[in-house]
Amino acid sequence: MRSLFLDPLNFRMIGCPAVMKITRSIKLFEEAQQLIPGGVNSPVRAFRSVGGHPRFIHRAKGSKLYDLDGNTYIDYVLSWGPMILGHASPPVIGAIKKAAGRGTSYGAPTELEVDLARHIRTAVPSMEKIRLVSSGTEAVMSAIRVARGFTKRDGILKFEGCYHGHSDYLLAKAGSGMMTLGIPDSLGVPADFAKHTFTAPYNDIRTVQRLMRERGKHIACIIVEPIAGNMGVVPPAHDFLPALRQLTLENDSLLIFDEVISGFRVDYGGAQALYGITPDLTVLGKIIGGGLPVGAYGGRTEIMDLIAPTGPVYQAGTLSGNPLAVTAGLATLKQLRAKQLYKNLEERSAAVAEGIGKEAQRAGIPIIQHRVGSMLTAFFASDPVVDWNSAKRSDTKRYGQFFHQMLEQGVYLAPSQFEAAFLSTAHSSTDIERTIKAARVAFKSL
Repeated sequence: MRSLFLDPLNFRMIGCPAVMKITRSIKLFEEAQQLIPGGVNSPVRAFRSVGGHPRFIHRAKGSKLYDLDGNTYIDYVLSWGPMILGHASPPVIGAIKKAAGRGTSYGAPTELEVDLARHIRTAVPSMEKIRLVSSGTEAVMSAIRVARGFTKRDGILKFEGCYHGHSDYLLAKAGSGMMTLGIPDSLGVPADFAKHTFTAPYNDIRTVQRLMRERGKHIACIIVEPIAGNMGVVPPAHDFLPALRQLTLENDSLLIFDEVISGFRVDYGGAQALYGITPDLTVLGKIIGGGLPVGAYGGRTEIMDLIAPTGPVYQAGTLSGNPLAVTAGLATLKQLRAKQLYKNLEERSAAVAEGIGKEAQRAGIPIIQHRVGSMLTAFFASDPVVDWNSAKRSDTKRYGQFFHQMLEQGVYLAPSQFEAAFLSTAHSSTDIERTIKAARVAFKSL
């Protein structure tokens, strides 16, 4: 197979003997750019960092995506994580259909909300009380507000390359699309907001110790992805999370785990169950909505009781606890309690990572692989990846070539070196074999 490269004038895939037909996607993308900024409603979907045209998806089922041109892909994006049961899971879709027949939004309490909160607290005991919202961004913003209200401090400490949504004071050196597009900070964020945000390199506990010595009495909270997933998958060093827990206790600050990605993904109890660390507040999203928009934040009762109407920290949302999203989340969490489910996911994810690693080695292509449960990333790098700076040294051009080779063979990966790949319970051994064979061809072409 001849090697693939990108025509910089129109991003055609050339050099491949059999290129997928993407006529309808190209035409629709051209129209979308006249109506929507960049032609997409979330930046990384635009394929800017890998070149080419995004595929417009018509439908999805199980482990597969089907685009408007009739092409089929094995999906490792899974809507950026939430589709842990695969697309259009029958128990989830069935529950949504029944719920839709009863109405889509009430603006009043439901039994479903109580049921979902009960399921979450059982899985994540540190979340003694829980507030449902409509997105991960909203949940993080609200968790930080209540942390500030509880501590009566303004400062927050976050980590370079960790993405916590697009609220103003969290876009400093953020990961995800910010990292993909090479935007260090966003325009439109007032300096007066950003001055309360302090940043440190991920896994660098010495810098955190120094910042806490200098600023600890002003720091309301440390917020962290316990498993970084927005600069690619970067696991915590063995002493990193315990040290954060100790430093926040010593300085009367709060520790917030952003488990929007890792919650119910790496373990039924999230990363905090996997690593045995109890935060003060936890933020969830993605999987708890079963593919529909939802978020949640929760923690110790004394903190959460500061939220209105019980206390003076205000947060509200018309669609919070939306019955469709809550129903989809409940149906998903009930399925995740199945015996051996996480064990099977672990085995399949390990098989994918091992197969890709062997093919890279066989072709002489240096990669660094990180995997925690069913989250994984192959960095096109030679040196260890432990933080944002080391992740940035990855060969993004080579990743783009690899991405398109895989895409042409029907394997849909994230269109960015700095995002995670995910597996679902719907990924079969045949899917995994096809993926590894595709990787063999792709690595040879590089």
